[in-house]
Amino acid sequence: MNLSEFDYELPSDRIAVAPARPRDAARLLHVGAGLADYVVRDLALLLRPGDLLVVNDTKVIPAQLSAMRGGARIGITLDRRLDDGSWRVLLRNARRVKAGDVLVIDPDFSARVVEILEGGAALLRFEAEDFYAALARSGALALPPYIARPEGITERDKADYQTMFAAHEGAVAAPTAGLHFTPELLAAVQGRGVEVVRVTLHVGAGTFLPVRVEDVSRHAMHAERGFVTAAAAAKINTTRAAGGRIVAVGTTALRLIESAADAAGEVHAFDSETSIFILPGYRFKVADVLFTNFHLPKSTLLMLVSAFAGIERIRAAYAHAIAAGYRFYSYGDACLLERV
Repeated sequence: MNLSEFDYELPSDRIAVAPARPRDAARLLHVGAGLADYVVRDLALLLRPGDLLVVNDTKVIPAQLSAMRGGARIGITLDRRLDDGSWRVLLRNARRVKAGDVLVIDPDFSARVVEILEGGAALLRFEAEDFYAALARSGALALPPYIARPEGITERDKADYQTMFAAHEGAVAAPTAGLHFTPELLAAVQGRGVEVVRVTLHVGAGTFLPVRVEDVSRHAMHAERGFVTAAAAAKINTTRAAGGRIVAVGTTALRLIESAADAAGEVHAFDSETSIFILPGYRFKVADVLFTNFHLPKSTLLMLVSAFAGIERIRAAYAHAIAAGYRFYSYGDACLLERV
């Protein structure tokens, strides 16, 4: 399967640089037997009593840091925290950085280089009295590169780029499907007889990296840390047993519950990394419906939605969305995909 099969042309003015206001005023394309245009606040009408919404409650951290190594300024982008407390990061301007070096972020916040990895990555061990307080003080939000902020990240971005479900710190990027939700929309969904369960997948810096091989089966998928509690797993399993549909809010929630499922489709408690790479031909074990944004050309997420809804249906849906003026990517509009 070639990378070129997942390409499409998008006019630059269709890339959303700010979210709809209110969030649930974004447009929604329903992709089922046909295509139908709605707005996100209509979501409850497209769900059924007994369905279960699975949301990702990760919280975005200010993952961009600037440090000094002697007289050299080093850029640091956090990727994911490892079990031993160290962090896998991506470094910039770091050709001379070596294991043992100390990178000074501010007088009370530094990092020691544990190991230099391939592809500009490294393992760092941070030293701070309170790591997340130090991040809040010295870090910056890592917005996707297509959302230009020449004057820097705004206070509004800090609120816009966080979902209403955010609870557990650790994500470099937002689970963007969740950005569409408001308390009013959630109340309407629950009033429809749809329950909500939370899982956690900390979206890593690898989500920004392009696929660089033409044969997509050779792409090395980045790892991300995920958590599914025993209670959440049981709720998913009982919903499926009762005939309810599992509606994943975002590709992150979908990838996590598919990672936590066994071959028979039963979901188990999960506390591990996942590097699941979903391509057309993948047999879905858990998710029945996917609520998601419109994804970048040649991206692993476009491959995932093509696997879920079918390549031709996704091509038709994206062509319709472009012709109809939908807004794309992280701050853009949404689609509700029925599994093929």
